Amino acid sequence: MSAPTSRRDPERRWRLDGARTFVTGGTKGIGRAIVDMMLDRGARVFTTARDGEVLAARLDEWRTLGDAHGVTSDVSRDEDRAAVVEAVADHFDGELDVLINNVGTNVRKPLVDYEGSEIAHIFDTNLHSAVDLCRRCFDLLTRSDRAASVVSVLSVAGLTHVRSGAPYGMTKSALVQLTRNLAVEWAPHGIRVNAVAPWYTRTPLVEGVLSDPEYRAEVLARTPMDRIAEPEEVAAAVVFLSMPAASYVTGHCLAVDGGFLINGY
Repeated sequence: MSAPTSRRDPERRWRLDGARTFVTGGTKGIGRAIVDMMLDRGARVFTTARDGEVLAARLDEWRTLGDAHGVTSDVSRDEDRAAVVEAVADHFDGELDVLINNVGTNVRKPLVDYEGSEIAHIFDTNLHSAVDLCRRCFDLLTRSDRAASVVSVLSVAGLTHVRSGAPYGMTKSALVQLTRNLAVEWAPHGIRVNAVAPWYTRTPLVEGVLSDPEYRAEVLARTPMDRIAEPEEVAAAVVFLSMPAASYVTGHCLAVDGGFLINGY
């Protein structure tokens, strides 16, 4: 496979002009920041959300910035994934340049306190959705006329123990291995596959636990940079891995964690 021609155009390496991009869960937190930044870099974005009213409001905002489209969908459900991939294919004429698996959910408790339905929902949302969307989007990605890219938003909970609950950590750890396997399997097709693993980030998913002053103090004590990440800081890593600037990066999980993972005791 030849080196990307964009190396002769340094500015183009940091742009995503016209890149057909599919972002799951794009209306809140990290997902919203990813869509914002993708549009700023020139990408065409198709996104999903479960709340149709919120999605419509976001699309009104985004269309002042660039080419944004979306549908109401719950990608934890198989039938919704099939429908949304069909909609993405129709919107982008059967081609896709960037897939970003962003949706995620959690219920925090000891393993023995979970209901089976709660574990199943965490797995369906965090893991099964990403696996199935990768599978369903593969043909679209192979038709890309640029180096296609897949980026999954994981968590440091997939790399080490944190008090997020075992099912959450299991799903995120499994996505690390999915990233590694697909990076090798799909390299001959010109598709790069990477992941981003944030530590605590200012999003609706963690508002509850971070509102506890003692717990927040513990989090900051374990974070060398002594602060909570902003969604835009995680989004920047996702967008970078989607760019021509990252054209020789694949199979990598980039921690965006303020130094948490390397902080000894």
